Amino acid sequence: MTRVAERVPESAIWIAFSGRADLPWLRLLRPGFRHCFAAVADDRGWTLVDPLWGRLVVQRLAVEPEFDLPAFWRRAGFRVLGPFTPVAPRNGLIPPFGPFNCVTACLRLLGLRWSLVLTPFGLYRRLARHYDTGQIGKKS
Repeated sequence: MTRVAERVPESAIWIAFSGRADLPWLRLLRPGFRHCFAAVADDRGWTLVDPLWGRLVVQRLAVEPEFDLPAFWRRAGFRVLGPFTPVAPRNGLIPPFGPFNCVTACLRLLGLRWSLVLTPFGLYRRLARHYDTGQIGKKS
């Protein structure tokens, strides 16, 4: 039996955080926040966006559109924030600069350019603050 997710906007994004460390250097990051990935929900279902080391996985999940993926992830031990609605892209003269990692991928998916957010825990703290206030995309 699947649980029915709460009513969500036309396109909503959830960000999940994992403590798993497949690469040795990831163990330097805060336990519970060594990787992040996202799911985009629309009226037809779920799309997973998982920026792995060496490749970017974008996959339509074979589950019913009503499936409550965030609850499933929470039961699996992930921390999950959302739903977020992507912000409108900003025009900038200088493109974002820095390494491409899981945090960067999640930020770009949300349409955000928070240059000082570099780790999954940093992203979690910043998103949690905005999620609590409903002010995502606005300066804090």
